[in-house]
Amino acid sequence: MNSEWYLNIENILFTAAMLLYLGAMVLYFLFLVMKRELFARVAGWVIGAGFLFHTGAMVVRGIGAGRLPLTNQYEFATSFAWGICLCFLVFLWKYRFQALGAFVTPVIFLLIGYAAMQSREVRELMPALRSNWLAIHVSTAIISYGAFGVSFAVSLMFLLRRRMQGNSFWEEHIPQEQKLDLISYRAASLGFLFLTFVIVTGAIWAERAWGSYWAWDPKETWSLITWIIYAIYLHLRLSRGWKGKAAAVFAVAGFICVIFTYIGVNTFIPSVHSYA
Repeated sequence: MNSEWYLNIENILFTAAMLLYLGAMVLYFLFLVMKRELFARVAGWVIGAGFLFHTGAMVVRGIGAGRLPLTNQYEFATSFAWGICLCFLVFLWKYRFQALGAFVTPVIFLLIGYAAMQSREVRELMPALRSNWLAIHVSTAIISYGAFGVSFAVSLMFLLRRRMQGNSFWEEHIPQEQKLDLISYRAASLGFLFLTFVIVTGAIWAERAWGSYWAWDPKETWSLITWIIYAIYLHLRLSRGWKGKAAAVFAVAGFICVIFTYIGVNTFIPSVHSYA
């Protein structure tokens, strides 16, 4: 089978996933607006189906390209969205509150929409990318960013819930502030752990490829800034019991930094990481 056949199948699966994510987002919004649990239950199944189609698109892409689909803007953007969806489904299964989907699905849809605007051309890998470190480095980044995305969404819920005191629907379907704070902290901790792996494996890979562990490339610098932001967040929480609104705002700011590290640096600042 030629690469064009794989590309056509990937396009079908990718488009189906994007439409399913859009459908899930609309259903979650209807759940909040119309206050009917049926919309949330259906949305859960729809986003699960979207995740399966999304996974299929990535697998087909990898088979057609003969490599892991993690090496350019399109591939990493769609993987970023996939990572957030994976982390969302894990946290949804663990904590069982559907309202989280109304805050996560817009992020997933925007990222997969961004991916849809990128070139899907399959290109030969540059020499620096022909390494076994690629799979470790980029896959840990996907999980890290996905966990930070969930922490961001839960923190938004925390901030909004404080304004919805006395609303019986919100009281019933959104956990108490203490639980939201704990979930956001756990997601941020997971993201921080994997971001540490990202930086360490990236440094090792850079030394193998370019002879230097650290070159202060813009993406390296902003990854370090992101790491420092979350390190401060975790330090203040563990050493001073820092919780509540301030912690939620910090988690939101941290994810904004994650987005800039990925999209902003690639768009506005020349970098050796421009391929991802």
